Amino acid sequence: MKKRNLILIAVALLIALVAVIVALRGSKKATFEQDYHVADISSVTRIFLADKQDNEVLLTRVGDSSWVVDNQYPANQPLIDLLLETLNTMRIRQQVNRNAVPTIIKDLSARAIKVEVYQRVPFINWFHGKLKLFPREKLTVTYYVGRETQDMLASYMFREGDKVPYVIHIPGFRGFLTPRFVTDPLKWRSHLIVDLDVHQIENVQLQLPATPEQSFSVRRSGDGFSFFLYDGTPVPAFDTARVAQMLSSFSWMNFDEFAAIVPNSFADSCVSGQPRSILTVTDTAGNTTELKTYIKYNNPEDLVNMPDPEMYETFDLNRLYAILNDKDTVLIQYYIFDNILQPASYFLGQ
Repeated sequence: MKKRNLILIAVALLIALVAVIVALRGSKKATFEQDYHVADISSVTRIFLADKQDNEVLLTRVGDSSWVVDNQYPANQPLIDLLLETLNTMRIRQQVNRNAVPTIIKDLSARAIKVEVYQRVPFINWFHGKLKLFPREKLTVTYYVGRETQDMLASYMFREGDKVPYVIHIPGFRGFLTPRFVTDPLKWRSHLIVDLDVHQIENVQLQLPATPEQSFSVRRSGDGFSFFLYDGTPVPAFDTARVAQMLSSFSWMNFDEFAAIVPNSFADSCVSGQPRSILTVTDTAGNTTELKTYIKYNNPEDLVNMPDPEMYETFDLNRLYAILNDKDTVLIQYYIFDNILQPASYFLGQ
């Protein structure tokens, strides 16, 4: 009986100790100390951003370093890294002047960007982090990011739980932070088309609907590649240097931007006809990427503002429209694709 009582007492003491620790942690007040930032960005699991124009985006960590946008699209990793760096390095420069607080609060209420940061944190965190138990995801901090300060070197922010807003900056950085908190989902999405080393490529096919006899495919053959004409006829002799250059172009290949964010782009009319080319890339794991390209016409309205109308070009000489995997309409650069979107004769040295 005594042993049972001791066990009950020990359990009760443990529960009481946990309750005290939780209460102490819950009673921690926000102060002017430099704890405004997110200290451990490796524990960040999700970031939700929303503005007053009903734009919102959810960024979610997948694995150790990869992120997705709205639970379906690969994220633009450099932008993710920049946002995490901002959350980690931003500091309080000063408290907002007492007389200016009502004005800043009103401005934040009208147009601030809401930023929710979720982290994987332990329910029990004892001995300065040496003992961590029961990890779970938790909304750890919510910021409201406002406009820039008059000197353009900081931004006004309000953190939930604080009584007043602060002027937040990154020490050593000459600029304000608001543009880093983007609420447009398209801007967070990756621009990557394909990223394959030569040894990962199984097959590359280029169809040219206007000149089908110039279509071709390059297929893996052992440690090398074979060249085939549009009708499947193998070509024993081809320009291996040009083919090698073409195959090496699929390493970290990106498009320029989403057509949806280009003003007056005329994308719908440009992609309604026959494609200029259809590029299909298959890797050794069987994954296929398809890119249909279309001529991009310049905006005829530009003629009104041109000093010399004879300089007007009907076609954009720098970029093409493309439809990626029958989903997204994007813009690609001729410069990036010059080694790829060539007719069969180019690779045969004709």
